[in-house]
Amino acid sequence: MSKLKLRGKDLRNIGYPEGPVISIAMNIMEKNFKHLSLEDALEILRAILQSPNQYAHEGPLDKIAEALIPKPKIGGEEIPLNKTGIDFNVFGGEFIESGALQQMYTAAKLPVAVAGALMPDAHAGYGLPIGGVLATENVVIPYGVGVDIGCRMCLSIFDIDPIELSKREPYFKRELNEATLFGAGATFEKESDHEVMERDEWNQLGLLQGLQARAWKQLGSSGSGNHFVEFGTIDISDENVSSEESGFGLKKGRYLGLLSHSGSRALGASIANHYTKIAKEKRKLPGEAANLAWLDLSEQEGAEYWMAMNLAGDYASACHHIIHDKIARQLGTKPLKMVENHHNFAWKETWEGREVIVHRKGATPAGKNMLGIIPGSMTAPGFIVRGKGEPASLSSASHGAGRKMSRTAALNTITHTTLNEMLRHHGVTLIGGGLDEAPIAYKDIYTVMNAQKHLVETVGLFYPKIVKMDGAQPKNWQKKKGEILGE
Repeated sequence: MSKLKLRGKDLRNIGYPEGPVISIAMNIMEKNFKHLSLEDALEILRAILQSPNQYAHEGPLDKIAEALIPKPKIGGEEIPLNKTGIDFNVFGGEFIESGALQQMYTAAKLPVAVAGALMPDAHAGYGLPIGGVLATENVVIPYGVGVDIGCRMCLSIFDIDPIELSKREPYFKRELNEATLFGAGATFEKESDHEVMERDEWNQLGLLQGLQARAWKQLGSSGSGNHFVEFGTIDISDENVSSEESGFGLKKGRYLGLLSHSGSRALGASIANHYTKIAKEKRKLPGEAANLAWLDLSEQEGAEYWMAMNLAGDYASACHHIIHDKIARQLGTKPLKMVENHHNFAWKETWEGREVIVHRKGATPAGKNMLGIIPGSMTAPGFIVRGKGEPASLSSASHGAGRKMSRTAALNTITHTTLNEMLRHHGVTLIGGGLDEAPIAYKDIYTVMNAQKHLVETVGLFYPKIVKMDGAQPKNWQKKKGEILGE
């Protein structure tokens, strides 16, 4: 078997910047993954380039990731953290890992922090923990939003008997396979069309101009990691949801549902990394808080990020709508109702009578009567919820069940036999997907929902039946080396 041989030209062609990272990447790949094909090696390198923070501190690839992650300039006066952090509420604290709690305590000491909360699905992330909610005054923290800007859920509810899913399973599987693409670098040969691609913002920033062509090719794709598109059965249980006042307007009963989860693809990752680098250069923080560097909305860079963030959020929404429109046309009907929500974003909201910027990194907006969808896992139900506007959580709720097992641990301990038995037990057909996304790698969704019952009320349940995820990952090299994919 021939050994892997990379050239600097290969890395530059896929977007790697000039500098030490090229030689670092070549040496690590040729040493640790020498039996991979050139195509597979470049696929790994593309994934790291798109989301370097997801590979940091996880095996041999961490050196490549660390070389790509923006670092603050040496020199300049360090901004100290407050000795005492703001108070923040923790929901479901008994099953939240210490790493996430510590990250939230650090964020609470930022001099710009005014309020915060931690959701019951929380686990450690980069900067703000996943499941963290942080309000600031007139400043935005790029890594408080996250790399996958605008990552969201989208649910279409159809007036179709769910029994069709089992009676015509090959048909529904085909529709999922044809409606979207999965994978970190996935692009379409034929571009979709959507008004978001005609927005003026693309021409207002050089960064966005350079990202538009790739964004066209990824429009309507779904990414990797925990992203999915799935058919399932919906049970609407709330007796009051049929009223117009409920904001739902559907009768109690069973429906067929289409649920998707993905974000803004390479567009969002590029925006996040670009403006995080700028934020770190402008505001040097202590090491434990370095990834919480902020931009003031009154300065040019802050205004630029805010504009780019909102464009990426709308782009993420457009990706979902393209997928749902494709499938609705094939089904020959329109959805009775759509429910969708961001969970990696920042909003201008009012808190205690003043305007603040509320960052929700892996948290669902749960304002009064606001509808949302909180998924469980590939076998556990998703909860269709209506927010209660609870001030204690800054009108927020969890964005899912939350991981209880890292991807590395899942790949090292869960077997395909175990996963297949769980799928059979719950009557779920999986297309793609990997052991890192096995249901037992996640917290129990019922426990999580019980910890936030005063934040949201449940109006219906979505039970997955045919689940499509990225089938190309994780590969054997990932299981052996314990790498992380997606977040």
